[in-house]
Amino acid sequence: MKNIVLIGLPGRGKTTLGRYLAEMLQRDFIDADPEIEKDTGKTIPELFTISEDCFRQAETATVLRLSRLEGKVLAMGGGVVKRPENITALRSSGLVIFLDRAPAEIVGDVDTSYRPLLSQGARKVYDLYAEREQLYRQAADVIVVNHGTLKSVLQELLTTVREKMGE
Repeated sequence: MKNIVLIGLPGRGKTTLGRYLAEMLQRDFIDADPEIEKDTGKTIPELFTISEDCFRQAETATVLRLSRLEGKVLAMGGGVVKRPENITALRSSGLVIFLDRAPAEIVGDVDTSYRPLLSQGARKVYDLYAEREQLYRQAADVIVVNHGTLKSVLQELLTTVREKMGE
């Protein structure tokens, strides 16, 4: 059974929607960030303190491991699209869904204390969106816009998965 892979910037709803989607489909949910921490024995901020490249190497190792699993709902970190090998592995393992959400809607929702790249403030959300939006669109099999109620976006996700995967 193929995985369902959620990608997008922080604050797009990957974790929240992913948990609900997994429950509705009776699948396990896995958030990549805690998995990276488990695999490395370091927190995400600690890995970034060493260097962003150190974090990206750890992220790729975890992505490769997770992409070998089957039938999961996976929520990926926002920068997973920065390395083509990550996307190649994730696309081979399942349906990649880009959860798109306007930067203005993200700014008020995201806790930046645990997100090293966003600790520079709201402007960084806009900068990351400009930098990565095209990468997300190219990586995705499907785009779902997270605009509206949790229930309506979840229903759109569920409909999309059922159409694309026959579930």
